[in-house]
Amino acid sequence: MIQYVTLFALILTFLLLLGVIFALQRVAKTRPDGGVVGTSGFTLEGYSYALILLAVAAAVGICYVLVRDSPWAGHIMEWLNIVVRLMHITFGIAWIGASFYFVFLENALNRTDNVREELAGNLWAVHGGGFYYLEKYKSAPKVIPKSLHWFKYEAYFTWLSGFSLLFVVYYFNASSMLIDPRVLDISPLAGVGIGVASFIVGWLVYDGLCRTALVRSKWFMVIGFAIATAFAYFYDEVFSARAAYIHFGAMLGTLMVGNVFFTIIPAQKAMVKAATEGTPLDPQLGKNALARSLHNNYFTLPVLFVMVSNHFPSTFSHAYPWAILAVITLGTAGVKHWLNLREKHQSNAWVLPASVALLLGVVFVTAPKSETGTAAAACTEEVTMSRVNMIVQTRCVQCHSAKPTDDVFKSPPNGVVYDTPEDIIRLKDKIMQRVVVTKTMPQNNKTQMTQEERDILKCWIEQGALNK
Repeated sequence: MIQYVTLFALILTFLLLLGVIFALQRVAKTRPDGGVVGTSGFTLEGYSYALILLAVAAAVGICYVLVRDSPWAGHIMEWLNIVVRLMHITFGIAWIGASFYFVFLENALNRTDNVREELAGNLWAVHGGGFYYLEKYKSAPKVIPKSLHWFKYEAYFTWLSGFSLLFVVYYFNASSMLIDPRVLDISPLAGVGIGVASFIVGWLVYDGLCRTALVRSKWFMVIGFAIATAFAYFYDEVFSARAAYIHFGAMLGTLMVGNVFFTIIPAQKAMVKAATEGTPLDPQLGKNALARSLHNNYFTLPVLFVMVSNHFPSTFSHAYPWAILAVITLGTAGVKHWLNLREKHQSNAWVLPASVALLLGVVFVTAPKSETGTAAAACTEEVTMSRVNMIVQTRCVQCHSAKPTDDVFKSPPNGVVYDTPEDIIRLKDKIMQRVVVTKTMPQNNKTQMTQEERDILKCWIEQGALNK
């Protein structure tokens, strides 16, 4: 019965809020240029998007309340994860693609050869079987075109979907995914509060730094990197290592969308208004917007790394995960800097090799160390499958089973099951990497697997992982 009630509530929520949208549009006035405005003079397009997002949030909230104590809870959470993650990836590709493209345009513009006086530059390009010609104006054209595309919703929806995904994966399951008592034993509510507050603090610190004279010097990059490293260290001291990485990426993403919302779009609106009214425009607004766009461009590769890092525990399982994160952030930003220089036809012989060397250095630093002592002693006797199976059934099948009993995972994560000895043998390499080497499973060591048990599994695998 619960599934039908949930479905009905979801449909009803969508219908009600979509009805509000259509009602607003019916009473809207039409601008002379064909655009739609509300009775108060504000455009309705943005409000329509906001109401649709409100419908989604309301539906999700209703579903969560209705099913949280039912067998449907895990199913709904899994589908929320899928849908929100797909939205986040899609919007993220659009936003990062636009960022890369416009920084490329800025870097590659022809600024000297037969450029008209009112232009800052132009560019010929070929793509998709056609030729394209683009021009950038120094300020604005004499007449603002009726069809003017704004690149902003890609950024907003990327952040909103990412923030929603943070709740779905980490905050709704804070006791299992966010909090690691071995790091800091705090309540789930405190953990969520710290995470959200850190994004606000991060933006205030970054925006304040951008408003100082340092933004025009190389010290800005040095101080900015030091502050980012401090945030990585802070997250590592509060959350589980995996959650710490995600929060670092979410903090950078918040800086990026803050740049769009508070600096870039207001500057563009001021530019359009000045061109429309024929009034002078403060050129510093455009310079500030361009600088923030460039900052976003350098943030992209570190954020992309964080998005995929959860699949690679050799990074966040290191004894100093914050340092690994800082080095990879610096290395990936260095690669982007080299690409930007190349687009400007500026050569720099050391940027790319130094960045690659940093990234390769992480490979060696995170390599597994040879073990002695307890592990060596445990391998003096043959380890049987029955002993291995007992450990796995005690510590792992709560999640990794066809019928999990865990309070969070109602289906086996990534489809991995250890119900039979054959399952265990087939996935011995995964056990070696996640349980023995990186020690990232069980998740936050929720089932309290001991080091002795990990050593026994290691010996069994090194002895050939035999079923006897």
